[in-house]
Amino acid sequence: MIHFFGNLNSKVFAVQTTKELSTETILKLTWLFGNQPKIEQASIDAFFVGPRAAMITPWSTNAVEITQNMGITDIIRIEEFKAVSKDFKDFDPMISEKFNGLNQETFTIAIKPEPILNIEDIAAYNVQEGLSLSDEEVAYLEGVAKK
Repeated sequence: MIHFFGNLNSKVFAVQTTKELSTETILKLTWLFGNQPKIEQASIDAFFVGPRAAMITPWSTNAVEITQNMGITDIIRIEEFKAVSKDFKDFDPMISEKFNGLNQETFTIAIKPEPILNIEDIAAYNVQEGLSLSDEEVAYLEGVAKK
């Protein structure tokens, strides 16, 4: 489950846990986030920019470790989201994502893998996909494919 702390107009912290938070844990997290209160909603209807669901940030890893040192268990991930306008576009899409609301599926990745692709001509595929493999690398892969 995901719990939200912060201010809906500026910054929200999403805290993913394995169970409900105790009152003591809520007080500790409120303090940790600079006295930002728990938002008593399961979802937030606003625009935010934050880390992509598939990318747990180093900040999150450190934040979770800090909570463990504070005696808080059962936290999986903590991420920071900044409130933005609907037409906001000034972010790096390689590391960030614009969210049309935050909810219990914010960290869920719903991507189905593509089927395995059999490649008959490695050299042609290299050119087609712009892989920039050297002749030696292509020769090596062709040799491995024959084994």
